[in-house]
Amino acid sequence: MAKPISLPLYEKLPLKNTVQRILDTTIFLLLLSLLAYRILSHHSNGFTYLLALFCESWFTFVWALILSSKWNPVEYRTYLERLLLRVDELPPVDMFVTTADPILEPPIITVNTVLSLLAVDYPANKLACYVSDDGGSFLTFYALLEASKFAKLWVPFCKKYGIQNRAPFRCFYDGEESPIDDSTEFLAEYTKMKDEYQVLRRKIEDATEKFIPLDVGAEENVAFSNIDRRNHPSIIKVILENKEGLVDGLPHLIYISREKRPNFPHHYKAGAMILTRVSGTMTNAPLILNVDCDMYANNSQIVFHAICLLLGSKNEQEFAFVQAPESFYDGIKDDPFGNQLVALLKGKLTDEGLLKSFGHSREFTKTAERILTGLSGKADCPYDLSSSAEAANQVADCSYECGTSWGTKIGWMYGSTAEDVLTGLTIHARGWRSALCNPDPPAFLGCAPSDVPSTLIQQKRWATGLLETLFSKSNPFIATLTANLQFRQCLAYIWILSWGLRSIPELCYAVLPAYCIITNSHFLPKVDESTLLIPAALFAIYNLHSLLEHHKIGLSFRTWWNNQRMGRIISTTAWFFGVLNVIMKLLGLSDTVFEVTQKDQPSTPSEDNKKDAGQFTFNESPILVPATTLLFVHLAAMVKALSDLNHGSHELRIGEVICNLWMLLCFLPFLKGLFRKGKYGIPSSTICTSAALAAVFVHLCKRVSIA
Repeated sequence: MAKPISLPLYEKLPLKNTVQRILDTTIFLLLLSLLAYRILSHHSNGFTYLLALFCESWFTFVWALILSSKWNPVEYRTYLERLLLRVDELPPVDMFVTTADPILEPPIITVNTVLSLLAVDYPANKLACYVSDDGGSFLTFYALLEASKFAKLWVPFCKKYGIQNRAPFRCFYDGEESPIDDSTEFLAEYTKMKDEYQVLRRKIEDATEKFIPLDVGAEENVAFSNIDRRNHPSIIKVILENKEGLVDGLPHLIYISREKRPNFPHHYKAGAMILTRVSGTMTNAPLILNVDCDMYANNSQIVFHAICLLLGSKNEQEFAFVQAPESFYDGIKDDPFGNQLVALLKGKLTDEGLLKSFGHSREFTKTAERILTGLSGKADCPYDLSSSAEAANQVADCSYECGTSWGTKIGWMYGSTAEDVLTGLTIHARGWRSALCNPDPPAFLGCAPSDVPSTLIQQKRWATGLLETLFSKSNPFIATLTANLQFRQCLAYIWILSWGLRSIPELCYAVLPAYCIITNSHFLPKVDESTLLIPAALFAIYNLHSLLEHHKIGLSFRTWWNNQRMGRIISTTAWFFGVLNVIMKLLGLSDTVFEVTQKDQPSTPSEDNKKDAGQFTFNESPILVPATTLLFVHLAAMVKALSDLNHGSHELRIGEVICNLWMLLCFLPFLKGLFRKGKYGIPSSTICTSAALAAVFVHLCKRVSIA
């Protein structure tokens, strides 16, 4: 009898977006019309029209990239019930969690992420969780050690009762996650689990505050004694080991802090992904799940969803990785800071070629060869992790990569603080595809920055890393011409990678209305010119378009406005500093620095927290100077406009005045910050610097006006 044709593991479904296409195209045509107007009229209007032409040309180029990227949206629908009918044995998965600083990334956050991964719905003997601690913190190790004890209770409890939210802090303190069963047995176990988690949390918090000595073995004390986070040997500790290979047991849990020496570059987060080498010597799963320390598994079946996409593709080798969209928990209502926006990986070389590419570890090259020839995992299962300790420490040495292909052809790519984008681009350039996995509920939830300074630091790091990729040898232009990156993929990458460059035309365009008011010039058509309808229609339709996009996914008008406002603030501050960082790097004056974003510890909501939520806070960082300077410039322009009105000026620049008011609305939080105290007020040093820069600008404008 012929073997029945198996049903597909996923479907690729096109999304209808007729209205959005019409609006997108209308905006593009209006931008082209505005450019045509500028070109035809710049001879009689001078400098301001030329500057506006430059800015609007960039905006048109970016909109063309957006139009291409959004034209054919699709979604993937997975069928988990068909997976076990399709495959005889599920593939092993190595799960990676990265953390770098126990102060900025509190261990309790990492612990919750690890616990959620240990409890996912997947055979435990097919899972291994590796935690990379780039801070070499004894506190992080201690927290994981205590979490492993709690995991022996937590994981069976979650699987027994089908708990959906498997990060304890969300299960016990999320108002929506009330007990799912009212039986006496469940309520008793639920209460016990909650009490046990409280004990775990108090232990970690007390250790963080150094209220208690850390109760660990003598071997661990020696390993972490007098450790310098920038200069120490590799530390690899097996915290949990499923020696019997039990399906319903606990996955392996391994702590790793790679070797660091001052005379070796450590390549920030991309370098921390030596996890691929360490896991290769220990478990060597063909699939990798990679998350940040604050991105807990919100959907307990995410591994099944991803495997449906990977194994359901053509010859099971079409997709190189599956990504889940970045979502966040406990987002502040209406997204006041505009920041509420994972990958799985799966390639015959001679022995000499293997050593040259993967390094001189015989143990690791053997496991790499198994994967490259299509075999799964290590030859000896269940794994004996302790026997792999020596090989694991060898590949974690900082000198191991010298003379190999790590960071250039293998593993996470070096050279950018946005290592995930650079690595994804490199994979796509080799002809691989990727898929978006967006199940319900969301696959992972993370922690968004809770204040303006942290948001701007994060955005500056992203802009810096994206521009580093754009100006690298792996940029999408070269990848399209010399490799296998498709043309529309190239356009999509250019759109993302050029985010930082947008700050230059944004800054120029933000200054233009004030400049024109102060110098009695104009960059928009006059009131009696019919061509004024072009920018007016463009302004109205663009804002309507973005408002409809927000409304379509259930977001409020306030959220839309906050995103518009933060778009102006971020582009003129964080992205601008990202451009400066990359310019300094290209000129050889300085190197970029990976700045870790502050992550807040999970806690129960209080009245004080609710009161402070969404309030703008400020510090003395120079990143706030451009925005504060723009505010002063536009205040000066508004005073000039009111003065002209009082003196009966016959040529009131309506368009420029409206733009001036719009900018003041966008920077209203900074205006309020001028009059507030403490963390809610702009520091006097920032005010003085910005006021001086604004005064220089206004003075130069007046000189231009007189000339």
